[in-house]
Amino acid sequence: MYLFLLLPVVWLLIFKYWPMYGAIIAFKNYRPADGIFGSEFVGLYNFQKFFKSVYFERTVVNTLALSLYSLVVGFPIPIIFALLLNSVRSKTWRGWIENVTYMPHFISTVVMVGIMMRVFDVYTGLVHNVLEIFGIRWTTDMFIGDKNFRNLYIWSGVWQGTGWGSIIYMAALSAVDPQLHEAAIVDGASRWKRVWNIDLPAIIPTITITLILRFGSIMSIGFDKVFLMQNDTNIAAAEVISTYVYKVGLKADSGMQFSYSTAINMFNSIINLIAISTVNAISNRINGSGMW
Repeated sequence: MYLFLLLPVVWLLIFKYWPMYGAIIAFKNYRPADGIFGSEFVGLYNFQKFFKSVYFERTVVNTLALSLYSLVVGFPIPIIFALLLNSVRSKTWRGWIENVTYMPHFISTVVMVGIMMRVFDVYTGLVHNVLEIFGIRWTTDMFIGDKNFRNLYIWSGVWQGTGWGSIIYMAALSAVDPQLHEAAIVDGASRWKRVWNIDLPAIIPTITITLILRFGSIMSIGFDKVFLMQNDTNIAAAEVISTYVYKVGLKADSGMQFSYSTAINMFNSIINLIAISTVNAISNRINGSGMW
């Protein structure tokens, strides 16, 4: 059993713990020629630079807006879907629904954004063609301007992740004793009451853990999808911390500011740590269930 653990532990040490050594460049004016320890120590200068930057408010607000929007909309939907799917008695129908809803998860981010561009294309998109049949002219370009960016980003993610996200809840529901449902039926409980009083309480611990983990990444919006959806017209709503870090840290036209981008990422990680610790403490206090 320990041999099975060896490979993931080595991966964790190399890709998660060893990079922490390089995080000290957040407190230095890092120059590759001088090395990490040879570079000038500047203290909290890089953090202060970010806090005073015009991009601080924009990136933090956009990141929090997308995260909270995703949490409010995307977190309960897989739970509701799992409860509804668990109520389907036909194994054939359940299997078909599971396969159909799981498949979008395996679509790559690049392909997913390409599909959205084709579906919502103003001239040749699927939405345009369908509405045209009913005599309605589609003139809204969903990728132009910042008005529709968040809705497009979040709801496409809900479509792609609902089926896959419900797997963990379906696994928890499979452990519910069937005799509880049989006893409830004998007592005259409706299907809705059985879902509310038997199924939902059974997955509360799982919901608690997943909610805590979601709060632990409240400031970590995925880079790929946001970056691919960005353009000059929607940048006001689409610039998040991860894309800004890439632009200031790795793009040559921004000077490749390694220390500055590291400081921004460290700030991001500290906020995530505070969030997960706070939510875990609240969970322990309210229902005695948490990650630690």
